Amino acid sequence: MSKKEEYLRKPDWLKIKLNTNKNYTGLKKMMREKSLHTVCEEAKCPNIHECWGARRTATFMILGDVCTRACRFCAVKTGLPTELDWKEPERVADSVALMNLKHVVITAVARDDLKDGGAAVFAETVRAIRRKSPFTSIEVLPSDMGGIYDNLNTLMDARPDILNHNIETVKRLSPRVRARATYERSLEFLQRAKEMQPSIPTKSSIMIGLGETKEEIVEALDDLRAHQVDIVTIGQYLQPSKKHLPVIKYYHPDEFAELREIAMIKGFSHCEAGPLVRSSYHADEQVNSAAKKKHELSDAEVEQKQA
Repeated sequence: MSKKEEYLRKPDWLKIKLNTNKNYTGLKKMMREKSLHTVCEEAKCPNIHECWGARRTATFMILGDVCTRACRFCAVKTGLPTELDWKEPERVADSVALMNLKHVVITAVARDDLKDGGAAVFAETVRAIRRKSPFTSIEVLPSDMGGIYDNLNTLMDARPDILNHNIETVKRLSPRVRARATYERSLEFLQRAKEMQPSIPTKSSIMIGLGETKEEIVEALDDLRAHQVDIVTIGQYLQPSKKHLPVIKYYHPDEFAELREIAMIKGFSHCEAGPLVRSSYHADEQVNSAAKKKHELSDAEVEQKQA
């Protein structure tokens, strides 16, 4: 075995504890019975057993399971989608109510074949969940919807609790890692979401281990803050198959802890950083952190006016 192969062997801290309790198996059965897709399964999330086992949160993937883009890091199937199911929002809402979730994340494959990028189905899913589970917080994780801001406005009018859109990687690597999406357009997308609904926290995610430098990671954090992003997650890239981009480096948990500290110093209301962290990991806690930070800022403004 070469030194490079030995270096890139998965380290001990990437071992996953499997939790196949009744919550996990029951949820998996429900998803199949209702013909629903989850990014937890499609993207091979390493935290599926933890999240599903506790039933704290789940990430539903709407608009089918075939993506019009072929990003070189992603395990979701690519091709030309044929599915557009207007009954899907109600099925998702029924499942959220039955599971009694504290927090739900709604994501989707990129639907560049649709004029609105799937915005109308996204918005109706948010409204359906609101009707049936008024105490469940809702996070949406759309693609850039072609960079068409009328599409984004359709989604933001439904008033999700968090708007999440991932830049995925640092600026230099973005053209190689992502398909069609651009670093600059994603940042502008996040900025526009904040301008449309200033009270709704925005969030983004960076995966590391693709050959970026620490300076580039810090630059990406600065770019996100410059575009008023409130929450950031940082996780280790894991190669889904031999067809996908290789892992260049496995970061140690101590390095993730340092990046989290840097992010918090830069003013993010919450940063989740770790080898197994994904965009939706502990998403329910992020809602609470964002709300707490907002109240703290409001109280500070009141005190300043009274002084």
